Amino acid sequence: MRKKNLKKPFFSIITVVKNDQSNIQKTIKCIIAQSYTNFEYIIIDGKSEDNTIKKINVYKKKISHILSERDDGIYFAMNKGIKLAKGKVLLFVNSGDIITKNALSIVHDLFMKNNKIDFIFGTVKRHYTTSTIIKSGYKKKRLSYNFDFATSHSTGFFIKLASLKKVGKFNTKYKCSADYDLYYRAIIKKKLNGISTNKNNIIGIMKSGGYSSKFSFFQHLLEETKIRYNNGQNILIIFLIFFNAVLKFILKRLIIK
Repeated sequence: MRKKNLKKPFFSIITVVKNDQSNIQKTIKCIIAQSYTNFEYIIIDGKSEDNTIKKINVYKKKISHILSERDDGIYFAMNKGIKLAKGKVLLFVNSGDIITKNALSIVHDLFMKNNKIDFIFGTVKRHYTTSTIIKSGYKKKRLSYNFDFATSHSTGFFIKLASLKKVGKFNTKYKCSADYDLYYRAIIKKKLNGISTNKNNIIGIMKSGGYSSKFSFFQHLLEETKIRYNNGQNILIIFLIFFNAVLKFILKRLIIK
């Protein structure tokens, strides 16, 4: 366990993992090496059957809470982490992803300078098989009117726990886009306020082949369409977004060929 801090942790960092012995230590190392140290670290393991727990236990003195039990998927596990969190600001850094050494320091300073905001989107570098892209900033209009909200990845999303309680936890009926649903509820429905980090300050680095990559383009599109409908978006706008996304997908495939 991490040594108990007498003051309340500013950050609650949560890592969700299952059967990822090859990547879990990389994630743990980036957390315990942070230059800003007032945080608690929670790991939720889905009862791994490989050596994941053994790899985690190497660092158990530096981890605030380790929970290993069967669950019904990644969003169930993330909700368990939320329930355990005691910090002011919540961040998910799931197995295989990392945050840069000064990430918490940068974000902490931004929250201190902007104490009325609810969330911060940090710049995230995402590695694909053939390329690397930078996801930076967020636009409310993009969330409302575009498929695949550009910065929607937990590694760069910091939200105050008190603000998250107004929004609610991850909706576990969604299998691949519950994070998008949470952002939609937070920003569009609850109208929470947020900012972004500077594009040049890389906060998170996402591994390729993560959980969301298990689902196809159309699985993501259909689930996001359901999310829009269930959150009360206009049906005509939903149809136009769906049609536009499919058209772009087809044109991209034709260009590649």
